[in-house]
Amino acid sequence: IIIAINKEEVERYVNEIYTLLPDNEILLDLFLNNGIEIDVDAVRDADGDVWITGIMQHIEPAGVHSGDSTAVLPPYSLSESVIEDIKNYAIAIANRLEVLGLMNVQMVVQGDKVYVIEANPRASRTVPFVAKATGIPVSRIASKVILGAKLKDFRAEGALDSSLKGYAIKEPVFSWSKFPEVRKELGPEMKSTGETIVFVDALTDSHFERPYEMRNLYLSR
Repeated sequence: IIIAINKEEVERYVNEIYTLLPDNEILLDLFLNNGIEIDVDAVRDADGDVWITGIMQHIEPAGVHSGDSTAVLPPYSLSESVIEDIKNYAIAIANRLEVLGLMNVQMVVQGDKVYVIEANPRASRTVPFVAKATGIPVSRIASKVILGAKLKDFRAEGALDSSLKGYAIKEPVFSWSKFPEVRKELGPEMKSTGETIVFVDALTDSHFERPYEMRNLYLSR
């Protein structure tokens, strides 16, 4: 995966690829500069009821692999209208794909416009993070939904109510010392080998402020 910043770079990269792999197919996506990447996890049941388990806002700009990004739950700077659009898009996608169980959607917010990058009708690496952050056994509930349980029943019991106070931050873990030949920069290809979770009461905490101050230093072509 390569980020090209102008037409000349696109032409050069395409020519290099076709020289090495003449029968290869190339997918070109428009890069959304200064975009805010969002991860959405959801569960849908057989009745078409959709539960948004969590909306995570990345600190690093869109273009850094989601596995390498610092993610904050709940979102820290999105407007209510944008959050509502994100929810509506996720619900519409889940119903259109007739998902049964877990789904993850990655989006990018640019200004007040929300773009959908991809939707995966499966569990993602963010599921355990959301479960730990909210205190809700997301995987267990999703498994029961797949077997026929209804979200309305879990909702009526209060089983979908989050216990999160403040913010939960997903921090990537890198093993640079184990892979000295790997360049220590972030981009569209994942380099982290794990992650950890931190709970903070406010965005003045260093676990938020430090990556936020350095967020534009990470993206590499």
